[in-house]
Parts: sequence; C-alpha cells; structure tokens
Amino acid sequence: MTIDEVTLDYPDEVVTAAHVRYVTLPGVAGPVALVTLDNGHDHTRPSTFGPAGLRRLLAAVDEISAHDPPVAAIAVTGKPFIFSVGADLGFRSSITEADRLRPSLDALGRLGHDAFARLGSGRLDGRKVPTFALVNGAALGGGLELALHCDYRALSAGIPALAFPEVFLGLVPAWGGTQLLPNLIGADRAVSVIIDNALSQNRTLRGSTAFELGIGDVLLEPADFLEEALAWVGRVLRGEIDPVAERRPVERGAVWAEAVARGRTLADAKLHGAAPAAYRALDLIALAETADRDTGFAAETQALADLSVSGELAAGLYAFDLVQKRAKRPVGGPDPALARPVTKVGVVGAGLMAAQLALVFAHRLEVPVVLTDIDAERLDAGVANVHREIDNLLLRHRISPDQANRYKANVTGSLTKDAFADADLVIEAVFEDLAVKQAVFAELEAVVAPTAVLLTNTSALSVTEMAARLAHPERVAGLHFFNPVSVLPLVEVVRANRTDDATVATTLAVARTLKKDAVLVADAPAFVVNRLLTRFLGEVLGAAEQGAPIEQVDHALDPLGLPMSPLVLLSLVGPAVALHVAEALHATFPDRFRAPASLARLVEAGRGSVYTTGPDGAQIVDPEAAAALRSAAQPQPPTAAEVREAALRALAEEIHLMLAEKVVAEAADIDLCMILGAGWPFHLGGITPYLDRTGISEIVTGERFAPPGVATPPR
Repeated sequence: MTIDEVTLDYPDEVVTAAHVRYVTLPGVAGPVALVTLDNGHDHTRPSTFGPAGLRRLLAAVDEISAHDPPVAAIAVTGKPFIFSVGADLGFRSSITEADRLRPSLDALGRLGHDAFARLGSGRLDGRKVPTFALVNGAALGGGLELALHCDYRALSAGIPALAFPEVFLGLVPAWGGTQLLPNLIGADRAVSVIIDNALSQNRTLRGSTAFELGIGDVLLEPADFLEEALAWVGRVLRGEIDPVAERRPVERGAVWAEAVARGRTLADAKLHGAAPAAYRALDLIALAETADRDTGFAAETQALADLSVSGELAAGLYAFDLVQKRAKRPVGGPDPALARPVTKVGVVGAGLMAAQLALVFAHRLEVPVVLTDIDAERLDAGVANVHREIDNLLLRHRISPDQANRYKANVTGSLTKDAFADADLVIEAVFEDLAVKQAVFAELEAVVAPTAVLLTNTSALSVTEMAARLAHPERVAGLHFFNPVSVLPLVEVVRANRTDDATVATTLAVARTLKKDAVLVADAPAFVVNRLLTRFLGEVLGAAEQGAPIEQVDHALDPLGLPMSPLVLLSLVGPAVALHVAEALHATFPDRFRAPASLARLVEAGRGSVYTTGPDGAQIVDPEAAAALRSAAQPQPPTAAEVREAALRALAEEIHLMLAEKVVAEAADIDLCMILGAGWPFHLGGITPYLDRTGISEIVTGERFAPPGVATPPR
C-alpha cells in the first residue's frame, strides 16, 4: 500500500507552514533557502507536524529545487521560541476505526521519513547542497528528528526543552530518531535521551546540555540567534570551519552493545516489561549500529504501525490529553471572575509541611506569608527552614538574588494569629485531628477579615465537619497538596457542603498561580488519591498479614510498571500518615477498608520503613517490620498473582463507588489525580483505561469506565 492509497486527511490539524525566503550571505555563491516553520499561532501553541504540514514541507523542497539561481544551502528554523514539537498527536486520536489504525500510522511514518529526508539530504534535482537546522527554541520528537536529518545543527542556549518524549507516551521516535541520534552522539548518550529521560517523568534537555551531548555543532546565545546562526552558516559554507571534524567519534561493537544492555536494565527497573515502546526503541537503537538508513527507517515505520494498535499508546495519548488540557481547566469550577485577590497569606503551623506551603506561596504568589506555631522554638525553626529553601533556590539559579531577598523579607513568623487580620487567605497544616482543626478555624474566624478564605491541607478528614461550628462555613475549602509540595503538580481542591463559589474560584485561581494542576473534588473521605492508594495498599498489607513473603507481596504489582512498589511508597508517605488515613477510611467504610492493625504495629514498633540496609549495603526486609506486618499467617498465603488481582479488583470497585458518590465529575478526573498526585504512568492512562482493557472493570462492576476508543484501542 502506498502513501497515496491511505487517507491521511485530518480536518482538525493546525497546519504548520514552511515559509521559504532566500538569504544572501557574504562570500557565498548563491542564496541560502531559509525555511521557517510556523503554524500561525504564538508560542503558547507550538508548531507540530500532521499530514498537511508534512506535505507543506515537501512543497517547500520542491520550490527550493526550482529556484533560480540555484541555492547554496538550505536552513530550517522555527517561529519565536519554538522550533517544532513533533507530530500532531491529535491525528492518532482522531482515528476511531480499528482497521484504519495500522495503515494510517504506517503511511504517516513513511510520509514523515520522506519529508524530513528530502529536506535534510539537500538533494535538489540531482545535486547535493548542505543543510542546516537552526534550532531556536523547543524541539521535541519529530522536531528534533528534523534537525537530526540536517547536515549541521546550531542550538540556542535559550532552548527550554529538547527531548524525545515518544517512549513516555507509548511510541518510538519513528521519523529517524532511533537511527540518526546514536550514530551522531553514540549509543550510550542516545539511550539516555530516548529511554532514560523519557522514563524519568519525560525529562527534557536545555540547549546547553544538548550541545554538551553533541547534538549541536555550535551553541549560540538567544539574543540575535538567527542573525548569528546565519553568520555561522556562512563560515561553514566558505570553508572557514568544519563542524564535522569537531564531532566526537562514535564507538561501536562492545560499547554499543553495553549501552543497549544498560537501556534494557533501565526499562526493566521502570516498567518491569509492562509497556512495549521502550523495548522496541532499544531494538531500533541496536539495529542502528549496522543498518543502512533505508533499513533503519523502515524498521521505525514498522514499529510505529505495530505500536499504533497497542493499549499502552491509546492510554498514553489519553493521559497526555488529560495533563495538557483537562488539568489546565478544572471541570465543575465556578466562574473564574468570582475569584478574590490574594495579597497576604497565613500558614497555621511551622512544621515540615507548613514550611513547604509557606515556600511555595512566597515563591509563586510573591506576597507576604506569615507562619504561626505554639512556641517560639518551633516557629523560628519553621521560618529558618523556609529561608534555607529560598537560599537553595538561589544556589540552583531558580531565582535571582533580588528575588531571594524579597522572599525572605516576605516570610515571617508570629506567635499569635492576630497577624492574620489582614490576610486574604489562611491555610492550616496542623496535626490531623478533627477537634484540633475545628479549634484552629474557630480562632481564625475571630481574627480574619470577613472576605478571607480559610483552607485546610487535610489528607483525609471532613472539611464540612471542620467548618460546621463556624458562623461562615461557606468560606472554608480544602487545598490538599502532595508531598513533596515543590515536586508533585496535583492539588485536590475540596468543596465542602457549604463552600460558596467565590471561595472555590479563589482557591482554584491560587492553585493556578502556584503552577499546580487542580482537580475539584467533593468532600468525601480521603478524597481521591489517598482513598485509592489506601484501598490498594490494604490488599497488599492484607496478604502480608496472611503470611505471604514481603518481597513477593511488594513486587506483585510490578507488571503494572508503577513508579514504585507499594511498600516503598509506604516508606515514602510514612507509616504514621498512612495509618491515620487508613483508620479514617476504616471508620467510614469498614466493609471495604480493613482495620489497619498491621500498620498500627509497624508504627508502634517505630519502623519508618519495611526495608533496612543489610551488612553488604543492599536493601533487605527489616525482620522486625516483617514481624509487625504478619499477624494471621495461613497455610497457603496468597500468591503474587492473587495479590495483584485482589488489588486491581479493589481499585475497580472503589472507583465505581466514587463515581456513584460524585466525588469527581468523571473517571478522567480520577485518572488525572493518579497521574499527577501518585505518579502513575501514562501507559496505564492513570488506571481506568488499564482496568477497561484488561476486562477487570466489567468483571467487577458490570461496565466499562469509558467506551472503546476513548482511552483504549477502538474495536
């Protein structure tokens, strides 16, 4: 089947044009054709390549071929701040017929290879001209591949993100990336960019780092980048410099094989075989050592076509859409115009979480922040902790010296809550006890302004009950951050029974200014993330109580490819915190959340983790922790497969009940919470697409969470 035999029309494509102009450079015979990629939008909508955009690129090459006088070279660059961020993923999501998936992606793969190779090769009507990529801004996926097809590359030091995110989504770089990159910078560096970075929460490179890896031939400052880059092109064309001679030699043989083996070890550690894309990408990198371009490009296209029908890709694209779109516009929120300005923030408490909250408010809102606590020693320690973290931001060049000084001046402490009299927002981060929090809110209501918003960072307690005794409960809401606050992007905005629209709107606006992604949730026990993780962990701990080996229990969920095993997660959260949430949920739902007796014993034994360090430095199970968890050993404890099935069934049941209770608007919000708050991978789509495609949701609840084709392949 040829490209022309497959319909690649995509009506919703935002077409990236390839504008051509001709530039005369001193001492160069003939003009340089400068191709500028531009989709007609500003930097908030980066240029991507769909079928029409690729055809525009081919048309540009045809125009350049016919130009009189003949061109001396071709250079390609992007609109301000953006080179190109690759394929238009909406094209794949638009295909709802199962029999069109493979041929359409196969045709798109070949069209991309054709367009990029024709431009990058510089072959114009039988003659060869040099080609240059002038990478002025973000270059992701296919954008980076287009640059790699060119003979030479200039990188801006201002590039904020350069990466191959395909493996993160369930794809492979399929327009030349797996073949060109390892042959440019070596297999080991290519494994880092294509595999390690993608599986490390889609880590990206800045321009300077990409240059150090050898992806670029020259690094230029962002000011006057295009002018300086064209001057560099002129020097290359006049023979004054030879960038190729400066490139590092690429080692092959054993070094190449070791790099691929390292990649497989990385993939196994992150995925445990749960998603195929990383392994297909490694096969392609291995092939790139000896294959000619045609063979390698054909293998990339085949991999793209194969992965196009995988459940992991469907889930990955669904998750990408959630994070890029739904997370930016919380569903069910009131009119944003109702939000009140926040010019001063109060934080009740000065412990670890309170200090993290104070830091993020001071950094992002850039307003005065006042902490309180019950004694001067704790208060002074909390303020000092915030100031140290501000110094760390300065050392990491995240803020300027002037900003550091202003932030420190803005963060102060007070032993009385009178300091909150002129605060527009006060958030409490005190001990997780309902009576304590009710007392705090009563004290706050007596001193704050009538319009001040009162927030709680509780992880499990009822916000409605906290506010029940207040004269104005309508101004109380939950703003549940996840630890560490500076890293995890999710906040659960909790609307209590009497919270008014202005309070919710203000809280959502503050979350957005804090650069957090908010999901609006009802005031239900433990909200979303903690409720699901506690149900999930309860099944795992239940198996340990029955005598299943700790290592077996902890690795029972490895086939899902979660970011960490359940008992490692328990160590990170802290058994005491997990116990508090588990007790609250058991009290509310005793039929589904088992009594956390084993957790209580673990806390009583003073164990912060199930693991300890052995004599040889390796991680081993702590015998005392294991003994605390085990209580009712059975002759035949559950197998790993039985633990996994029980945990997944429990998740399906709990999600079904949460949707019936209207804790969130849709299953998509639960998936978004699990991705952003628990770090669950894109290849699961959060969790409901996985439960759908494995049939667990229908077995447990009698129905799917979404129709086929929404987050799973069409039937």
